[in-house]
Amino acid sequence: MDAEQPENLPSTQETTDGDEGLSQDSRADSQESLDAVVADEHQSQEFLQRKLYFLLEQLKKMHNILPEQFLLRISYELLAGLANSLLNDTIFEIVKGLMEIQHVTEKHLMQVREKVENDHQLEVKQWESKIQDPEELEHIIALMKIKHTKNMKETDMKLVLHLDQKVKDQQSTLEKAGVPGFYVTDNPMEIKIQMYLLDFILRLSRVKFEPNK
Repeated sequence: MDAEQPENLPSTQETTDGDEGLSQDSRADSQESLDAVVADEHQSQEFLQRKLYFLLEQLKKMHNILPEQFLLRISYELLAGLANSLLNDTIFEIVKGLMEIQHVTEKHLMQVREKVENDHQLEVKQWESKIQDPEELEHIIALMKIKHTKNMKETDMKLVLHLDQKVKDQQSTLEKAGVPGFYVTDNPMEIKIQMYLLDFILRLSRVKFEPNK
């Protein structure tokens, strides 16, 4: 006995046609996704190019007003490299962080120096309260002045060395971050150039980039 054909069962042809329809829809969706990715990449590249041009133009304006001896030392290639590195906003945050640390350090070192000065003044007052003989007091104060002057020079030397180390830390951090123009150096001219570059970066961090303009 022949088995009855189930009703409403799609034929082989109908199933094949359905699979082809689904396949066509999938290909269409995939193509749309690919087109969207390409469009996003194109917009992203255009955005970066606009931003790079903006940063470079701003840097050139800052560069043009530098003292003459620094104009040739900071080349167009250096400015272009700096602009390219600043496409990464992380560099702005790094520089801001380094400047905040420097300000805190300078404030602390100033407080250290003031404390030494206050200690010297307190010592003089203590002797003035103890010694009644004017000649003896004058002699003691003269000796203390020599001691205090030497002590202050030693203190200032320590503070300068501490600041120098902070500068080297900054140079090393920015070099590792890939910022052109920064490397560890004691050369006063190179340090001055790096200070100008830091100023450029800080000023740029306060300028708003508007890509549609």
